[in-house]
Amino acid sequence: MRLCVSLLVIPFLLVASRLPAGNSPDPTRARLESSAHVAALTQSDFTVLSSHAESGDREAQYWLGLLYDEGRIVPKDAEQAERWFLKSADQGYVPAQRALGIVYWKDDRVKAASWLQQAAQHGDSDAQFLLGIAYEEGSFGTTNYKEALNWLQKSAKQGHPDAQVALGQMYENGWDVKQNYSKAAKWYRKAAEHVPDLGGAGQGRNDLGILYEQGLGVPKDYIQAYMWLSLANADVSFVKDHMTPAEILHAEQMATEWRSRHPTP
Repeated sequence: MRLCVSLLVIPFLLVASRLPAGNSPDPTRARLESSAHVAALTQSDFTVLSSHAESGDREAQYWLGLLYDEGRIVPKDAEQAERWFLKSADQGYVPAQRALGIVYWKDDRVKAASWLQQAAQHGDSDAQFLLGIAYEEGSFGTTNYKEALNWLQKSAKQGHPDAQVALGQMYENGWDVKQNYSKAAKWYRKAAEHVPDLGGAGQGRNDLGILYEQGLGVPKDYIQAYMWLSLANADVSFVKDHMTPAEILHAEQMATEWRSRHPTP
């Protein structure tokens, strides 16, 4: 069964890179580094952050908001998280603008859209992705595939794996674009190359495997299909039934070699 990119990825995106969008060549790695940074903060760090935040440091205000949002070191406090995110965002700090968009998502889509737009216009690939999906799903009232395509392309070109998959799905399904399986395969492959699998990467491997299985946009190739589906931990029973033992062994060897070239950070 095909997985689907959705806004369920939002909570993880609150942990963002310390660098402005575009300065990191790999958004996946940036997320991991930032998540590790938050997890490593101590009470002493909290005291220093609080002092800098009170003095008006917009980055410290953002990190303080994260700590309150996640309940690390201090008790979880949504009001304090929003307060510090807002102070930081008002100073133009892009990660805080995106964080506010996520915070407001549940209860105030107008505010959410406004803050996500600001972050996206400053080049934040996560905000661009979220906007693209929101327009694709009609989260702002009506579906707008033109805007979805615009923001997903911007995000995907920055290497955002979730956006790459979403863009591939638009081309595969012909959602307000000319159906193009070759372009779908291209974007799925780009997403598939990301490690570790934080959503988009596994989805890309799964979808690319299905295209090989069906011969859409790529040559019909059960060996390639088996490899990509197995890398996605997806069901390989259908393709396996059409392969010889030697072909299965070859596909498994290819998957092993791929993993050796793509070690998990």
